[in-house]
Amino acid sequence: MRNIPVVTKNLLIVNLLVFLASFVLLPLGIDLTNVLGLHFFLASDFHLYQLFTYMFMHGGVMHIFMNMFMLWMFGIVMENYWGPRKFFFFYLVCGVGAGICQELAQLGQLYLLAREQLVGFTAADILLVAQDSQQMLNQWTTVGASGAIYAVLLAYGMSFPNEKMFIIPIPFPIKAKWIIIGSIAIELFSAIATSNDGVAHLAHLGGMLFGFILIKYWQNHPFQDGSGWRPGSGSWQQRGPWQRGSRGGAQGWRGFGFHKGGKNKEEEVRKETDWEYNARKKATQEEIDRILDKIRKSGYDSLTKEEKQKLFDSSKH
Repeated sequence: MRNIPVVTKNLLIVNLLVFLASFVLLPLGIDLTNVLGLHFFLASDFHLYQLFTYMFMHGGVMHIFMNMFMLWMFGIVMENYWGPRKFFFFYLVCGVGAGICQELAQLGQLYLLAREQLVGFTAADILLVAQDSQQMLNQWTTVGASGAIYAVLLAYGMSFPNEKMFIIPIPFPIKAKWIIIGSIAIELFSAIATSNDGVAHLAHLGGMLFGFILIKYWQNHPFQDGSGWRPGSGSWQQRGPWQRGSRGGAQGWRGFGFHKGGKNKEEEVRKETDWEYNARKKATQEEIDRILDKIRKSGYDSLTKEEKQKLFDSSKH
């Protein structure tokens, strides 16, 4: 646990403690799922604070195991890359955003149910239907950190799109960007093709949507956390690690609009030969790759003064 950054570590601990508390308190007549889980907003058991607390509740051992494994796997990287404040803000906002999307999905579900069963039903009657269906609506409870976790997964894929990963049971590595695209496709298909499977697919997609909006916003409006410049929160993010050359190529992930075309001044006016220029660029890029790998493993604060300066200078090109 010593090498896990502070926010990720505390999120893991809080989730595990709340999960254990839900079992300990249940025999005492305290159902934490009912208290902290996210109820439908037209249900009598709904409270605004549940938009925050629901992401610390889980429905079973496998549910919390998979979410915490993903948080450990990708949260460490993103917190080291962004810094704790930015990562925590991102995690909470995307978790709340996922909950909001799930609420909207349940509103649509209620509308479709009412339209099927009630003659002459219109959207204006939705409040009356909700009042008469409180027993059913109070059972519509959402729990789990999955929406926030899917957003963290998206952030990893957008930050390191060409990083190769192994996904069981696929026997060969896949680039992170394709894993993200595949995850989105699977969740979309599952949301459309399945019903009553007990999985909040639209919450997963909602978390990714809010995450995507935040990351795109930060590209033009860097996150200010009062702690000075950090990779991913300042001008470096506008260039981004997706433009690394030696590992994943400098093409970037165009599908998410990361790469801005056009030549820079260094390409337009240079006196050196093409061979000299390419050799110098390759050496520089390899050094930047090494610094980025060091950030991912040990955090930004582990960099030397010279490495920080190199990273800062690179972000200005």
